[in-house]
Amino acid sequence: MGLKAAAKFSHRFATSHKAGVDMVRLLETEAKAGPGHQRIAMQRLADEAKAGNQIHEAMEKQRPYFPVLLTAMTAVGEETGKLDRAMFILAGHLQQRLDTRNKFISSITFPMLQLAAGVGVLSLVIYIMGVMSPAGGGQMADILGLGLRGGSGVLWLWLYVGIFVGSIALVVWAFVRNVAGLQNLAPILYMIPKLGPAIQTITISRFCWTMALSLDAGLDPIRSIALSLDSTGSDYYRSGSDNARDAIKSGATLANGLKATSVFPEDFIARVDIAEHSGTDAESMEYLAKEYDERAKAAVKFMSGLATVVIRVTVALFLLFFIFRIFGMYLGAINDASKPI
Repeated sequence: MGLKAAAKFSHRFATSHKAGVDMVRLLETEAKAGPGHQRIAMQRLADEAKAGNQIHEAMEKQRPYFPVLLTAMTAVGEETGKLDRAMFILAGHLQQRLDTRNKFISSITFPMLQLAAGVGVLSLVIYIMGVMSPAGGGQMADILGLGLRGGSGVLWLWLYVGIFVGSIALVVWAFVRNVAGLQNLAPILYMIPKLGPAIQTITISRFCWTMALSLDAGLDPIRSIALSLDSTGSDYYRSGSDNARDAIKSGATLANGLKATSVFPEDFIARVDIAEHSGTDAESMEYLAKEYDERAKAAVKFMSGLATVVIRVTVALFLLFFIFRIFGMYLGAINDASKPI
């Protein structure tokens, strides 16, 4: 289920549940709308509800279709009896994330179009070099220096570009899916200046929102931490769940429990510790959730700006390279023509 679909479903679910609509009827109504795979998933939820099973357990059975955060918040709502409130807050949070994602995409759309236009211009030049020939016969000079000409040359160019883009996409996909334990490299990723802390802030913001909602709904700290770590969608953060549980059972504070996970930066632990002394765990996490939400927005803005700069600089360097190469060949031709026979 995509982010947009999850946000809309959460809001519809919360509204209907608060109005007193029967759970089975609610889910059967959901099963009549949306894409085919979504209708199937909702019908399975309705069938589980008919059998008397909890919704979050039914969602777990359909992993990875339902987002981790949606499943976690459904579990919090069902276990505390505040399902409609949990889903309302979740809907707002998901909508906010959706808006942030849309802003990021819109900010890099024009630079991506510029990059596509640059590839298009190169493709046109390569094609022309293959279909045209100079007056004296033979092939046109390779003004780009790529050794590519004609339609086949264009296809090779697209293949090279596809391999480059695909390699980047594959690395990102492998990291998100934790292929071969890649998420264990997260601490190294966080060491990258500017970019690393930005990614870390976005993840911690998601953790804080889930934690604040869990504690406010009445869930105990051990379960709250486990659900919140799970909501990050990262096995790196999930790995600290057992250590946090053991620390809390030993009488540790919330801050020390989070410190035991060894996955959070010291400044975050310090902020949790300070916030704990000024209010309840739920209040402290809600305050931190709002603070890190603002930080996350700034982080997304930075990342979109960085992506824009990287794309534009790449396009500019390509254009400058080919301009200087063509200009150099032009000067070389003039020099050759001016030499005495």
